[in-house]
Amino acid sequence: MENNTDRGPAAWLVEVAEFRTDSRYRLVRFEGVGWEPLAPEEFEPRVHEHFPDLDPHDPAKVHWADRPWEWPAWRPGEA
Repeated sequence: MENNTDRGPAAWLVEVAEFRTDSRYRLVRFEGVGWEPLAPEEFEPRVHEHFPDLDPHDPAKVHWADRPWEWPAWRPGEA
């Protein structure tokens, strides 16, 4: 399931890769910067660092490959 409009990758400023259970992070691509792994608490601050006026909930500019706003389960002490 995708949560974006008819716009494609050229319109996305932020792209979040598919959900994976083998890592606590999700890969996030920022336009003009590239991909980086982010934990849930890092996502919104990083979005605002790169794009101060961007609403992270804007599906026209922020694309989730699947499972929007979900991160793999992780407990402190796990690698």
